[in-house]
Amino acid sequence: MTKKRRNNGKNRKGRGHVKPVRCSNCSRCVPKDKAVKRFIVRNIIEAAAQRDMKEASVYDMYVIPKMYVKTEYCISCAIHAHIVRCRPVTTRRVRAPPRRVRRGDPLPDTGKPMRGVKRSARTVAVLPESHN
Repeated sequence: MTKKRRNNGKNRKGRGHVKPVRCSNCSRCVPKDKAVKRFIVRNIIEAAAQRDMKEASVYDMYVIPKMYVKTEYCISCAIHAHIVRCRPVTTRRVRAPPRRVRRGDPLPDTGKPMRGVKRSARTVAVLPESHN
């Protein structure tokens, strides 16, 4: 029988059984080593209200606290929410993590010059030639 993945979709390696965890989305029981785990760090207050809070605050150097949430998803929910994506057979063997693009860093050159430009702005206006 052919194998789809080198690790069979689990990270157990020598342990026969691991404790299950609950999916954050659908509450399905999924083994802890198989669950897709993400650690989310967000501001408690969204960016729109953050400026109002700073203006209304008595303290000048008050740091708005952050919210730390560890979410664990089953494979079905992780694929459905685009947290992980299906990869073709040739790239399933690539074990390196994908490149992280942060705000402020220049975007990688993908060879598509109009990527990220509105569809209406992609068409270049052709000026009519004047006849002398």
